[in-house]
Amino acid sequence: MKAFINFLKTSIIFSIVLLCLSGCTKDKDNEKPVLKVGMECSYAPFNWIQPNDHYGAVKVAPGWYAGGYDVYMAKLVAENMGRTLKIVKIDWDGLLPALTSGKIDAIIAGMSATEDRKRSMDFTDNYYDSDIVIVVKKEGKYANAKSLEDFGGAKITGQLSTVHYDLFIDQIPGVEKQVAMEDFSAMVSAVNAGKVDGYVSEKPSAMVAAYTNPNLKYIEFEKGKGFNFSQDEVSIAIGVKKGNSIREEMNAALSMINGETRTHLMETAVEHQPASAID
Repeated sequence: MKAFINFLKTSIIFSIVLLCLSGCTKDKDNEKPVLKVGMECSYAPFNWIQPNDHYGAVKVAPGWYAGGYDVYMAKLVAENMGRTLKIVKIDWDGLLPALTSGKIDAIIAGMSATEDRKRSMDFTDNYYDSDIVIVVKKEGKYANAKSLEDFGGAKITGQLSTVHYDLFIDQIPGVEKQVAMEDFSAMVSAVNAGKVDGYVSEKPSAMVAAYTNPNLKYIEFEKGKGFNFSQDEVSIAIGVKKGNSIREEMNAALSMINGETRTHLMETAVEHQPASAID
């Protein structure tokens, strides 16, 4: 019964989203301004690529669609702003240049609003609050770790150009910091192959890794035994060009999306992401 109720909730939410994005402006879609949103589409459960429009995915190229929590939130934000959503697939390191050049209006890509990034762009209010964990082999040497100290001597990596790699790995006493990797697929493969002992991740992506790879797990830490961070370093927000008034419009749009809906959409993203998006 619980599974059936969850299915109904998912169906209702996405029916509403899809209806508003299509039927509610049936004859005037071409007159609505376009909201161009950039994301890398390889960062499940926040965003990924799939070959169909299942579960509310949005077309980004012939035969390819973007899905995930970022897409779900982008659709709601665009609708609340009275705009037509366009997803633009861009590599992670190309997102900021695309924003500053005007190729896109906003970055909705599982990006945290760090002090360093705030020098280059503005951020909205948070649209997801996360936590920082370490993904390891379920039967590996560090499977029973309880604190950062337990990872002394471990070979740990993180994604290139993220706070996971730049800020958090160095907090692990005695860690053997490895070369940063391009994406989560590469990190999962490296852990599976034994090339690294683990990688630092925010919790949602770690949930996906464990969901799609039964031989992996993620280590959560009790307060005082894990990473030190400010909420901005782990919370996810929308990035916009410096000084762009669209930030206020987006904050208003986000305020219309309640916490229950956000939680349910993340659960849906974890459940329905394609395995190819992470392994």
